[in-house]
Amino acid sequence: MTSIEQKTIQTIRFLAADAVQAANSGHPGTPMGAASLAYVLWTRHLRHNPSNPKWFNRDRFILSPGHASTLLYSLLHLTGYDLPLDEIKRFRHWESLTPGHPEYGLTSGVEVTTGPLGQGFANGVGMAIAEQWLAARFNQPDHKIVEHFTYAIVGDGDLQEGVSAEAASLAGTLKLGKLIYLYDSNRIQIEGSTEIAFQENVGKRFEAYGWQVIGPVDGDNLDAVDSAIREGKADAARPTLIICRTHIGHGAPTKQDTASAHGEPLGKDELAAAKKAAGWNPDESFFIPDDVLVHMRSA
Repeated sequence: MTSIEQKTIQTIRFLAADAVQAANSGHPGTPMGAASLAYVLWTRHLRHNPSNPKWFNRDRFILSPGHASTLLYSLLHLTGYDLPLDEIKRFRHWESLTPGHPEYGLTSGVEVTTGPLGQGFANGVGMAIAEQWLAARFNQPDHKIVEHFTYAIVGDGDLQEGVSAEAASLAGTLKLGKLIYLYDSNRIQIEGSTEIAFQENVGKRFEAYGWQVIGPVDGDNLDAVDSAIREGKADAARPTLIICRTHIGHGAPTKQDTASAHGEPLGKDELAAAKKAAGWNPDESFFIPDDVLVHMRSA
């Protein structure tokens, strides 16, 4: 991991955590834990155009755990979508562009409204079906008019829902090869460890659905995540689930890997300690280094 990559990932984490802290409401844990894998996807693979968010042949990205919305808002701002930093500072405020859960049609770059767990998973399957049908209808041997991927980050909570099981089964049956999901497996839910309610072998279940399953991979190993996504893109006959082991509340000194990082602000002292441990100014909020902005907007 290069220094600019590390700095950018920390920027994503702290923007997300600062927004939740300022609102005194929200979910900082998943944005901090999934920042690395989201960074890899957005800088090395996702084909999109912030100046033309409705570009027809863009790749689609869905944040299925919509409660982690500050992760998406941070990515949208850093990559140049029409989402000013002041809107991130107004997270969860009335009439802001940054509601607690992403809303389609409100915020530029948001592909689908998510929040009810499993819904975004199923929406992505629908988008991949549309891509497959349109490609079959309009593409010519020497000219591909429709060719894009549908990506999503999905969480433990999404995979506990029945709707995701039904949609996953359909995706495997239809051989949706341009569907790639990054499973943010942090093994924590709001009540505590997922062990209390969710002990199945997710990989085996998805293999039974007809998916390509990759991993587990270290979600903070950028090259491992990159390689897994490339492997997923190379399989045109199966949807892909990449199991990424992550740490909820990554970098929080006492709350990493605990349920207390899931659905409430870290607290001023905990957030300051996390910044200090990362070499950041603990007294500064919503800080974006100039070279990070240049890096993300040229990715």
